[in-house]
Amino acid sequence: MAGSDALQSIVYARASLRLLDQRKLPLEVDYINVKDSSDGWNAIRDMVVRGAPAIALAAALALAVEVSDLDFTGTPAEAAAFISKKLEYLVSSRPTAVNLSDAATKLQTLVSKTAETAKDAKAIFQVYIEAAETMLVDDVADNKAIGSHGAKFIQRQLGNSKNISVLTHCNTGSLATAGYGTALGVIRALHSGGVLDKAFCTETRPFNQGSRLTAFELVHEKIPATLIADSAAAALMKQGRVQAVIVGADRIAANGDTANKIGTYNLAVSAKYHGVQFYVAAPVTSIDLALPSGEEIVIEERSPKELLNSEGGLGKQVAASGISVWNPAFDVTPANLITAIITEKACFSPFLRCFFEAINFVSNMLQRTLVDNALG
Repeated sequence: MAGSDALQSIVYARASLRLLDQRKLPLEVDYINVKDSSDGWNAIRDMVVRGAPAIALAAALALAVEVSDLDFTGTPAEAAAFISKKLEYLVSSRPTAVNLSDAATKLQTLVSKTAETAKDAKAIFQVYIEAAETMLVDDVADNKAIGSHGAKFIQRQLGNSKNISVLTHCNTGSLATAGYGTALGVIRALHSGGVLDKAFCTETRPFNQGSRLTAFELVHEKIPATLIADSAAAALMKQGRVQAVIVGADRIAANGDTANKIGTYNLAVSAKYHGVQFYVAAPVTSIDLALPSGEEIVIEERSPKELLNSEGGLGKQVAASGISVWNPAFDVTPANLITAIITEKACFSPFLRCFFEAINFVSNMLQRTLVDNALG
């Protein structure tokens, strides 16, 4: 998948899956073994692995490992039902990330169709495993396409400037995907193209994905970067030190409203006020056409301990005993605050009428691709 010096959140070989425990970064690099869907569910829920694309891949591959050597005596239809039930269970680990439910739906459709003609249960499991492995390979290619499209688009929007500084939030790089990244992939592409002056990253409280993970990746890749407190973003924009904000997405509604890590909405409001362009970088699978607007997006609430204790809830108590806590994991940025949505296919403005036509076309095309490829 990547060179030996590349960061990898997911290390997979047939019947073997290891996930980088991102809770221990940047001070410790430790991988956990995932042997079945239960291990995968716990790893996703406990934030061992995070980032919408990586969550979907970890879930699919955890089940692939489970069925790789499974002693199953049922019919093909029963094997398909077994996989479908396991996927439903995995989706419940992080309900806001649409990539997870999208992948589950496509894989369920695949095994259901395969069961109509398969001779035995083993064929169902084999098709599933191959499809999950294809997802892993395709994710890197999609991320690189997002990076390329985004870098070119942003440079054009900024008058072909060769001195661009950007701000990003949370973590959207190799640690959140199979490799390269989405929003951080765009930053990588700007850097490799010689037009990035500096990348700024926020802490991303309370789990500190920015200071622990994004900063870790930027230093690893030798990209000029500066860490700021979440509360410093508006001041940074006021000083004119950034020309664009680039973030990822866990779910994009049909109208362009976008759910992302809590604090994204704050950045979008500040960017609008200060005349800073605001971009969302995500694969097409993050677009949920079933949701007309962001009002329908389910927002996950995390444990109060993430605010009450240091280290995202893992360390010592830092808040007053008895205080109540509201800890949403995500917020929704309205489409009217977004300059453009960057995907592996193209860059879309949420306000263009063709945006809706384009995402419908691409979504329908992708829905067919997985099944067609697997069935030949």
